[in-house]
Amino acid sequence: MTQTTGSTSQRSVIVEGGVIAGNYTDKYGSTNPLHRKLMQGFHDTLDALIARTEALDVHEVGCGEGHLSLHMAGVGLTVRGSDFSKQVIEQARENAAHAKHPIPFSVASVYDLQPPEDAAELVICCEVLEHVEEPERAVEVLATLARPWLLVSVPREPLWRGLNMARGKYLRDLGNTPGHLNHWSRRGLRAMLQRHVDVLEMRTPLPWTFALCKARKSYGG
Repeated sequence: MTQTTGSTSQRSVIVEGGVIAGNYTDKYGSTNPLHRKLMQGFHDTLDALIARTEALDVHEVGCGEGHLSLHMAGVGLTVRGSDFSKQVIEQARENAAHAKHPIPFSVASVYDLQPPEDAAELVICCEVLEHVEEPERAVEVLATLARPWLLVSVPREPLWRGLNMARGKYLRDLGNTPGHLNHWSRRGLRAMLQRHVDVLEMRTPLPWTFALCKARKSYGG
């Protein structure tokens, strides 16, 4: 089902199975100069950490409408994407066709992904873990797919909610973006990830936390 809400400037929001799918706000298409500057910091950090891995084969888990997959394909990476939502995957396929990038997108929950078919040299999971009901279980799955690299990002809390409140957004929910079930500080994210993977580097472009990780073992298949 697709809903329209005034809090997103009349942008359609996809809700599937009672869960907000894709991006709640159009952060990739915003024309606000400050917003665009923040997104530039996001992309610069993403690109720098990808470059550190020297990986060429990427699986973006929780790809949403495919914006990051298209960004990575545009710089020469071999990319595929997956998301639990059929509706956002349809949008991702339309976006890829429009951009003339033959990216394979598939409908799959993170919990159902399995090696070897879903494994990749680099697994990317950006702006996803805050939405899932079982983040630890999701990271366990991601660790089995990473061969050996895993790159994740989440909103940096409590800064994220503080910035929302400063701009008068989601005040009744103390600045919490709709659909965000989990919240991590930089230290909290590291602690959670380290139970499953080795965290090699963390970066904090305002207002996110990125973590570049490496699987601890080579999984068969």
